[in-house]
Amino acid sequence: MNDPETYFVIPTHRLRDVSETIHDYDEHFWRNGHSPQMIVFDDSTPSNVEKYFTQLEQLKTRSDLFYVGPRQKEEFLGYLNSRLRNKRLEPLVKNLFRPSYGGNRNFTLMYSLGGLMVSSDDDMRPYALMEDSPESLESDEISRGRLHKVGKNGYARKSFDIMSAFSDVLGKKVSEIPENYEQGEFLIDTAMDLETNATKGLVEDNTMILQHGRVGKDAIVKIAQTFRSGTNDIDAIDFVDMFLNDDNQVSLDELNDLYVLVNFRPAVTNMNWRMDCGVAGYDNTFGLPPFFPTRLRFEDYIYRLWIQQEGIVAAHVDAAQHHTKSNYMRNPPASEVLNEEIANFLKRKIKSSLTSVDELGITFDYTGEVTAQDAEEVLEKITSLHRRALHAAEKAKSPDRIDALRLFAANLEKAFYGFEPDFFQHNLLRIVDDAIAVIRASIELWPTLVEICYFQKVRNGLPMLRLGEIET
Repeated sequence: MNDPETYFVIPTHRLRDVSETIHDYDEHFWRNGHSPQMIVFDDSTPSNVEKYFTQLEQLKTRSDLFYVGPRQKEEFLGYLNSRLRNKRLEPLVKNLFRPSYGGNRNFTLMYSLGGLMVSSDDDMRPYALMEDSPESLESDEISRGRLHKVGKNGYARKSFDIMSAFSDVLGKKVSEIPENYEQGEFLIDTAMDLETNATKGLVEDNTMILQHGRVGKDAIVKIAQTFRSGTNDIDAIDFVDMFLNDDNQVSLDELNDLYVLVNFRPAVTNMNWRMDCGVAGYDNTFGLPPFFPTRLRFEDYIYRLWIQQEGIVAAHVDAAQHHTKSNYMRNPPASEVLNEEIANFLKRKIKSSLTSVDELGITFDYTGEVTAQDAEEVLEKITSLHRRALHAAEKAKSPDRIDALRLFAANLEKAFYGFEPDFFQHNLLRIVDDAIAVIRASIELWPTLVEICYFQKVRNGLPMLRLGEIET
């Protein structure tokens, strides 16, 4: 039996910056003896494609490089609709693959059908920041890290063979993976809420601890991820708290604190509440569930629920990557805070109403209700943040810092509809209802689309453009 093809994919909406990402990973793979098929999935507007595509087109790579942009995506969607032959389904198909965090990742799933997929975001890099003097982990610890000031001594870059780390586990039985992997039920992050994966508040350090449990030897590793430095999947509120706590920082766009790994070791678990799709790998040989097609940045939450079924497991591999946190084309902090609060609300509702899990999806009973108490709980948390920002502005000495704090406070009030409870509840209900309707319908249609794409991929391939000149 032939080994499945390995794809390295970069979903992006920032075409301007993706050439540097491709170059860094291509060099990394070549130094470690790998040549995966690399594919850029681009959500850029046509005008940005016209402006920045030449830069990517002229990039020389050692691995084969392909591009799936607006034109190729339109051709792909046209093919799906021609096979479905149902005009009423066309808006749903469009929503499933719409420009969004989840929609773009759904393209990656279709194009990598039948193979293994390793995915990194456009602001990731193939190295990690590690402390100069690693500390030994305790018996149940899987990783430890802490915040360091940018530019201070005490840490350095360290590179790991990322592709080998993924190939050690993806698609393999637990009995076949390396013996140095710890095994357990799930990982508890001391800084994160287990149910939503939202942070408990800004902390200077954190540890991931293995919760013991029996892992079946015949269970298959379907998803895996590296550890990461830089921001460690930090919440928008934590970025704000970093700013509030640093009297010398004058801009919310500048990150003065970096998350640096102290040490880590690989583990395989029955569940994975710490799913990080920005540095993840997937066994897509027989298809996987769709990402939630949402702009709310919780597209991967479906995998935290889906992985709980018998016979499949998740892994944290023996490697790490670095998040550079590009601020280019990123939403303002106040908007990011709103998106995260709505996402956390939806996570709790979906998880509490989960009814079943199958090969290509999940089912849940939640239909989008939002009570006055639901809205008040969110507002209470955010008005507290608003008060802290205004208090910090009163204490600040730098005019630039004062202006930044007041601007953030004003934007936060605007993003949350003036903190008016009824108005906020009304708009929260509207957003939640739209998101849930699309998610539920998308999961129902997904298996049909997987079948269509699987056979088309085998017969004729899916629309994509070959790029680059192969370096020798």
